[in-house]
Amino acid sequence: MLESVIASPEVVHYICKRFGIHMSKKLGQNFLISRRVVDDIVRAAELEPGEPVLEVGPGIGTLTQGLAQSGASVTAVELDRRLLEVLDHTLESYDNVQIVHGDILKVNIPELMNYKPFKVVANLPYYITTPIIMSLLEMKLPIERLVVMVQKEVAERMVATPGTKAYGALSVAVQYYTEPEIVFDVLPKSFLPAPEVTSSVVRCKLRPKPPVDVMEEAILFRVIKAAFAQRRKTFSNTMKTTGLKKEQIEAILTKAGIDGNRRGETFDLQEFATIANAWSELYNQPSQ
Repeated sequence: MLESVIASPEVVHYICKRFGIHMSKKLGQNFLISRRVVDDIVRAAELEPGEPVLEVGPGIGTLTQGLAQSGASVTAVELDRRLLEVLDHTLESYDNVQIVHGDILKVNIPELMNYKPFKVVANLPYYITTPIIMSLLEMKLPIERLVVMVQKEVAERMVATPGTKAYGALSVAVQYYTEPEIVFDVLPKSFLPAPEVTSSVVRCKLRPKPPVDVMEEAILFRVIKAAFAQRRKTFSNTMKTTGLKKEQIEAILTKAGIDGNRRGETFDLQEFATIANAWSELYNQPSQ
């Protein structure tokens, strides 16, 4: 017997009407109404039966249903309490789905996922995309793959290379932790309500170890943040936002062999690592 498909305009309209659901702009709710898109996202995740997968913001269960039908063991974290009753109804026939009410930035993810490796698959709310992605990566969770739908502009930033307009702190951070690729774009008509922008699905393969060696990650990310704080200024000037004195910045750049008159957006990950290590060696070593 075929399951009813949630990801269709008729079913989504019906569910919203039946449960009196009005999409929350504040929570960035846009429900998928394209089964093809759901299938393509699930395919991009390459899920195996029984494999643990974490979904962020299941909404009314459109993508969740596709994940469940793959045979994966799905844990879906939903912030909007109004949708819990809806999810109980739309996903009642799946015993491989666990719905958790909570904020993904606050829940204990390792405990939720039984301290085992897992994949993340999600249609992320636009308003909080970057904080969610960075939180998941910075926690160093045993994530094997991250497949997320985001605004196309954000997707382009995630995969951007040095010297391009889209290149920024998010690009460097995501590429430090993962190997990202844009899998496909999703048109606004695939959602209800239709957003004003095109979306993209990005697949990030988590790196077993970062591609560069750094003495202190915290210093690396302070350098990266400073580099893009004032994009039109030279790197020497933007480094002042770190609190370092002019002579300290000059000493770091000399040791790193980096021209401080360049803009931060021209540096690649290795150059950021070299600067961070010079900072650590000169000013962050414990006193003997």
